[in-house]
Amino acid sequence: MFKRPNSEEFPAYTRNYIKMIPEGDIVEILTEQLDTTYNLLSQVTEDQAGYRYEEGKWTLSEVLGHLTDTERIMAYRILRIGRGDQNPLMGFDENEFVRKASFYVRPMAELLEDYQNVRRATISLLKGLPQNSLKYRSNANGFDVSVETVAYMIAGHERHHLKMIKEKYL
Repeated sequence: MFKRPNSEEFPAYTRNYIKMIPEGDIVEILTEQLDTTYNLLSQVTEDQAGYRYEEGKWTLSEVLGHLTDTERIMAYRILRIGRGDQNPLMGFDENEFVRKASFYVRPMAELLEDYQNVRRATISLLKGLPQNSLKYRSNANGFDVSVETVAYMIAGHERHHLKMIKEKYL
């Protein structure tokens, strides 16, 4: 059973993300988020998808693409750590990823389908992990983290961006 990590189990920069997620079954939380995020963003028009709330900020479609890319990377970390791999995992530059991805030219419906596929794959991965692997730890982006921690980071990262979407974009 997954358990929300305590503050000694995750990097300080993710503290606010993890604090946004209540104690509970992270697979259920991620499944609920899938529905919530899809329902919210499936109503977005192409004009809204191209909106930037401030010069230099990402468009709404870029935010969704960022969520999907970040989850792909985090799920890869879960796979590696969950299989006992002790090789350090590198970080990534999210701004560079967004710049190179051209999310703004893809229809919102396509970006949403991609998001759904990635989230379903993450959920499937987490469901298939042996119970003892949830506490496995390794170095990711210079920080010692567990499988559980990374799963909660995915949920918290999305919750953070959904809050921003509601406040700044919609």
